Amino acid sequence: MDVNKASLDMHYELAGKIEVVSRKKIETRDDLSLAYTPGVAEPCRVIAKDYEQSFKLTRRSNLVAVITDGTAVLGLGDIGPAAGMPVMEGKCVLFKEFADVDAFPLCIDSKDTDTIVQTIHLISKSFGGINLEDIAAPRCFEIERRLKELCDIPVFHDDQHGTAIVVAAALINAIKVTGKEMGKIKIVINGAGAAGIAIGKLLISMGFGNVVMCDINGIICEGDEGLNAGQEEISHISNLNREHGKLADALKGADAFVGVSRPNLVTKEMVASMNNGIVFAMANPTPEIMPDEAKAGGAAVIGTGRSDFPNQINNVLVFPGIFKGALSVRAKEITETMKQRAAYAIASMIPDEELNAENIIPSPLNKGVAAVVAKAVADTAVEEGIARI
Repeated sequence: MDVNKASLDMHYELAGKIEVVSRKKIETRDDLSLAYTPGVAEPCRVIAKDYEQSFKLTRRSNLVAVITDGTAVLGLGDIGPAAGMPVMEGKCVLFKEFADVDAFPLCIDSKDTDTIVQTIHLISKSFGGINLEDIAAPRCFEIERRLKELCDIPVFHDDQHGTAIVVAAALINAIKVTGKEMGKIKIVINGAGAAGIAIGKLLISMGFGNVVMCDINGIICEGDEGLNAGQEEISHISNLNREHGKLADALKGADAFVGVSRPNLVTKEMVASMNNGIVFAMANPTPEIMPDEAKAGGAAVIGTGRSDFPNQINNVLVFPGIFKGALSVRAKEITETMKQRAAYAIASMIPDEELNAENIIPSPLNKGVAAVVAKAVADTAVEEGIARI
């Protein structure tokens, strides 16, 4: 199957993957009076007196905005907001299919941080949550930070946190399979952009062990010149042994590799230098090392972002459930603890007796994952006192 041609044909046929469907049929004058004028004035008056009623009297309680500026779309880079629309529509499809959460795609024609923040803030009263998507680093860090301060609804950059959560879930189970010890492993992350830095932060906060970040120039160490704000921040809590050198140097003796970078950067010889290595080569469509090469190098567990190999590490296991849970209790935000609990919830979907090197993470098509993640997120929001219902 030529997936690119088949997908293009499907998009031409559908002319869009989503549509707006009315939840109220208009068949009589009474129907019209209730759904629109004059009856609709009453819920307006109620909301004007009590803002919180907007979550009960409109669809915003189950509505997420999926927003991009088109600067980091999939592996295509800065292709612009219009070209990013098919991805945003696809994300909305996944929200609905996997969690019954309604989502609406919005593509902003600006690369100015202030403009993007102001635009999203000004429309935020129409939604119950904001899912940021495909916004380039380092701008994405500031956009998310500022929106969290301004908005009274959850703001979640899926490229960062969705990726981090699913990697953490896979690593939890890979550690079990390999018999490694939580807290005592060395993890090398190649790609110090939005996803890589978020993965590093989450793995460190969850206590996996020593994380060593690498970028195109090699190992990132505290005190290095030329780091952007995100890299500078994580440099203070990673690379505890202050290593220097290239990716190959970092991988010597490492327990795990996480790649969110470019194709064909890792060789089987580099894998062979690892310590019974866990290899998550997630560059798409061509990973940092192909699974057969990683296996030839002695990798104990291998995961990729692709659907045609075992252990597909895919964000669809995360964001539908994250938002379903947050919306269900009207959480004010998505916290670090929610992310950690979500990772453990995903990992729990593979019973210990079914764990093996080719089965460490649920299938992206497993629609039961969203409900388990949602419960973990909702329960955590209640525990942390940030649930509003």
